[in-house]
Amino acid sequence: MNDTFNLKRFAWLLKKSILERPALMLGLLAVTLAITLLTYSIVQSIAGINRAQISAFVLGFVTGGSFMASSVFGYFSSTASGSSFLLIPASHFEKWLCGILITGVLFILIYLGFYRLIDIFFVNSYRNGLDPARADYQLLYSGIELFSFDNEIAKIVYTVFFNLAGAMLVGSLYFNKVSYIKVALVICTLTIVTYFLNLSIAMAFFDHIDVAIPFKVIFLKVGKGVGIINQPDLMARAINITISYVIPAILWLTAYIRLKEKEI
Repeated sequence: MNDTFNLKRFAWLLKKSILERPALMLGLLAVTLAITLLTYSIVQSIAGINRAQISAFVLGFVTGGSFMASSVFGYFSSTASGSSFLLIPASHFEKWLCGILITGVLFILIYLGFYRLIDIFFVNSYRNGLDPARADYQLLYSGIELFSFDNEIAKIVYTVFFNLAGAMLVGSLYFNKVSYIKVALVICTLTIVTYFLNLSIAMAFFDHIDVAIPFKVIFLKVGKGVGIINQPDLMARAINITISYVIPAILWLTAYIRLKEKEI
């Protein structure tokens, strides 16, 4: 199949990819949304809405998105389904683009839309439950806002999502069996090695290190206080661009290259 793009064929492939495995795709999406709602409800009753907003968003978006990314090319868990997928009359670019659209566009739009609805519900319920006669009514009312999708926490979550989803897309094309677990183990191993390697390098230059966060900051024990050593601004910007854009782009494009290799 030539590397061409046909809109009608692509639309057929996208529909086929979603409806061919409804229990997996739609079921996984439904479970993700249900977990988000449950997490929000439980955490807000224990620790308040502010923490519930963050907990539900991080857990649902990152975990659900990574499972979706791991499943979208999950045809290669068996030889039969893998061969059937490769024989579909569509170019490998269309197959890759279909996976990207499901993981990086449709999932995000559906999840953010659902999250906004439950966030509105819980925030309005909280505000409606306040007693207007209280002296601190305005303070309590304005103290709870809808979770902003462009705040610093959300931006960090997006970065984690695109890196993790990219790794899962690649892993699903390299590991035929239980790819999610294998990729998770690889990521955990790399994280641990990076942390201790960074700590070892930091200890070679500084004494009394309290915490050394890779690519970010070093905390030093200074008497009873704590000293902070940040990355230089230029280096910090370069690292941020690399982690936020370069690495995800490499991972998502690697999935395309690997899919192309499987079809050769």
